[in-house]
Amino acid sequence: MHFNKEYDFVKLSKYTFIFSIALTIAGIIMLSIFGLNYGVDFQAGSNVDIKLSKNLTKAEVQPIVDQMGLSKEATIAPGDKRMNIRFTKVLTPETDDQLKTGIQKLDKTASFEVNTVDTEMAKELGRNAIYAVLISCIGIIIYVSIRFEWRFAVAAIIALLHDAFMVVAVFSIFRLEVSLTFIIAVLTIIGYSINDTIVVFDRIRENLRFGKQKTKVDLAALMNKSVNQMLMRSIYTALTVFIAAFFMFILGGESIKMFSLAMVVGLLFGAYSSIFIASPLWLIFKNKQKTNSKVAKPSKA
Repeated sequence: MHFNKEYDFVKLSKYTFIFSIALTIAGIIMLSIFGLNYGVDFQAGSNVDIKLSKNLTKAEVQPIVDQMGLSKEATIAPGDKRMNIRFTKVLTPETDDQLKTGIQKLDKTASFEVNTVDTEMAKELGRNAIYAVLISCIGIIIYVSIRFEWRFAVAAIIALLHDAFMVVAVFSIFRLEVSLTFIIAVLTIIGYSINDTIVVFDRIRENLRFGKQKTKVDLAALMNKSVNQMLMRSIYTALTVFIAAFFMFILGGESIKMFSLAMVVGLLFGAYSSIFIASPLWLIFKNKQKTNSKVAKPSKA
């Protein structure tokens, strides 16, 4: 499929910047109010996943939790022949046995998966997750600066941070659980987004090499030409990966649901940012270089 129409992405970027800034501000507000719904991976406590042969209601399980003396520390989430009980305190061997015995009185074939994280481990996992994202960003800055130039690197990092933050904001707004799989999804999104951005930047660099750009208008035309040349490639790549992630979310198990959802959201913003954030930002930085060159140029006597 080919389109002969060429889009003016420089003109469109004025509106996409406003859109992205508004989303970022909304995300910051939501994060400051709600924070993140940390899973047991990042929050001390115990998470009990129960596989059942029949459906149990919250009302049936609540008395068992009350007898354990943990009614205020427990969140009960029933599902289809499953139940998840999250405790903000670490279960002792006694309370663990008490819970299992109570549930098995209601369903003899019930099986349990208990994940426990202590306070120090939760803090360490949180720090390591932040370090992983920061180290990835630093590595990308170094790579893009060597491969291209610092203007490309700065534009790419801003676009990557935009993508990652949008996923975090969506999870905060809808109170979705943030676990280790979420961090893996964010790192995967960063990898996908930088790949898509590099492809567009590579075409810009090639067109710069063979073109003569003397004015800001010339640079804008070059950027529009480069993005239009890579537009369908970006759409096809994003669409194929999006379809796979979407069906993983719809048909996949509970263990990968949040990973798949983070991928779906991140892929959409990744494709968007490569075209509407990274490339226009590079143009802004390049135009400043042109302006500074003119100012620095001595006048003829």
